[in-house]
Amino acid sequence: MSDTPPTTTASSVSRAESTGDTATVFTQRSGVLATIQRLLHRYPTLSPATVLVVSTLVFWYFSDGKILKAPTIGIMLQQAAVLATLAVGQTLIVLTAGVDLAVGTGMILTHLVVAKLFSEQGYPAIVALFLGLIVGLSLGAFHGFLVTKVRLPPFITTLGTFYIFQSLALLYGQARTISKTDLGDNPATNAYDGVLLWTGKELTLGNRRTGLTITVGVLLMILTYFVFAWVLSNTAWGSHVYSTGDDIEAARLAGINVNRVIVSVYMVAGAFYAFGGWIQIGRSLSASHNAAVDINLETITAVVIGGTSLFGGRGRLWGSLVGALVVVVFRLGLKLSNVDPYWQNFAIGALILVAVGIDQWIRKVAK
Repeated sequence: MSDTPPTTTASSVSRAESTGDTATVFTQRSGVLATIQRLLHRYPTLSPATVLVVSTLVFWYFSDGKILKAPTIGIMLQQAAVLATLAVGQTLIVLTAGVDLAVGTGMILTHLVVAKLFSEQGYPAIVALFLGLIVGLSLGAFHGFLVTKVRLPPFITTLGTFYIFQSLALLYGQARTISKTDLGDNPATNAYDGVLLWTGKELTLGNRRTGLTITVGVLLMILTYFVFAWVLSNTAWGSHVYSTGDDIEAARLAGINVNRVIVSVYMVAGAFYAFGGWIQIGRSLSASHNAAVDINLETITAVVIGGTSLFGGRGRLWGSLVGALVVVVFRLGLKLSNVDPYWQNFAIGALILVAVGIDQWIRKVAK
């Protein structure tokens, strides 16, 4: 006779229910739940992918199929480009058990610096982008310094810099919008001639009215995910990021310079302020202090929905991309379904609570 334990299935649970064996039902249901929990722990992207598929199908039904039409998919990808780009840096920080509440205002500040250097001070576009990158790295290094040397909690650090960056953006940008006529090298002939606007260049597959239209910024965002997903999985730095977030004292005892890892993570996130700002300029064909006003919390939403634990050390970068798409699908799907805007925010908030609850559930079982 085989020593292999019997497989727990839905049918076996049903048989136990029909015979009234309560203990067996409880045991088998617990076995099913434990299997699901282990599966979600091993594959963090599985949960947000399921949410994405289910929510898309629901909104497909309530929007009369509009959400799955090629033009709508193109719009969603374009809307997700900046959010998903900033979510890369946010994911790295959350993996170290930190958080960045200033990711959006940091992006706004850097993209205003780039736009004004080009349009008002006459710097070449490439030089302006490079200086914007330096600004983003500096903002990230400032965060890292406050967290590692001053020992401020990441939440308090970035909550403070949220207001600081916001004020600097208003003062530096003088609360005005820099339009595409000031950002293109040759705006009279083509709005996308300029380097700063290149990320907004549209690429259409099929008929322009019914085909899929994406932008260069979308392609750059996807390329970024391939690069950093590989870095996290195949480099010592990626391993140190996970180790620092999982148990910072154990990582320190293992010889990892955890302060250097944390500073580097915040600096990489700062670089994504500049990169996301470039994509934002191309998407909106302008630079403004009002750009992407909700994106600070939306990046955290995307990361949490994507399966990255707020307690650090667990998650996959691709999950954040899926999480960003979930946020966009929810917002656009609710709008196409003619749901009141107030209920749209309610739905996103409920989704966050469910995602965090699932994360707590998974971590408890893993222990």
